[in-house]
Amino acid sequence: MLFISWNVNGLRACVGKGFAEFFTQTDADFFCLQETKMQEGQLDLTFPGYESYWDYAEKKGYSGTAIYTKHKPLNVFYGLGTVNPDGSITYDRDSIHNHEGRMVTLEYEGYYVLTAYVPNSQDGLKRLDYRMQWEDAFRAYVSALDSRKPVIFCGDLNVAHEEIDIKNPKTNRRSAGFTDEEREKFSRLLEAGFKDTFRTLHPDEVTYSWWSYRFKAREKNAGWRIDYFVVSDRIMPNVKAATIHTDVMGSDHCPVGLEIYAL
Repeated sequence: MLFISWNVNGLRACVGKGFAEFFTQTDADFFCLQETKMQEGQLDLTFPGYESYWDYAEKKGYSGTAIYTKHKPLNVFYGLGTVNPDGSITYDRDSIHNHEGRMVTLEYEGYYVLTAYVPNSQDGLKRLDYRMQWEDAFRAYVSALDSRKPVIFCGDLNVAHEEIDIKNPKTNRRSAGFTDEEREKFSRLLEAGFKDTFRTLHPDEVTYSWWSYRFKAREKNAGWRIDYFVVSDRIMPNVKAATIHTDVMGSDHCPVGLEIYAL
């Protein structure tokens, strides 16, 4: 199975910059999107053989996630589920975490597929405290899913985990996405039973997935690796390849990919 994840930074704009051509060319089983910046009905974008599932933000032109898939799911869940004391999961649209269209989860017989757009801590780390709440809730959620069946999750996780994942680690130490707090939360997530597929397969490779629009950052390759495919530990042996498509334009992020033997 082939998976693609892409923060398109506005799908309507990206469609005018080659999105459909890349989508058709890759012919992925799952094509996951973040930061669609759309409301329902604003764009009719269909592809033969695919169904699509969308989580929209209440705020217009903000956030948003979606998954296109060739495989009809057993169930579809929108938003970040709340794990109850008995281990059950509740999907509450009124939850503090579910007003911004940040997550879609598809359930299949043998696994879950989830795409997420993790909140940015913002300039001045104004949202860092909220981000920490999100991280704890997200780790609890994917761990609860993992206790049922393996999980494949992807998206713009808004963190460069290690110094190798960012061009200028020393000068960005307290920048949103590279704080000690955010990096520690990602470490804890991996310790809960998950693998960063790209770093597992390419431990020493320096490759980025996001570049600022300022200062010709992409031209200079002054980037960050903040887009990921993460899988449950027990299915990492099924992973054939993890890729970063740095040559694909259309957004300030590039797509990332995962090839995995069928589960």
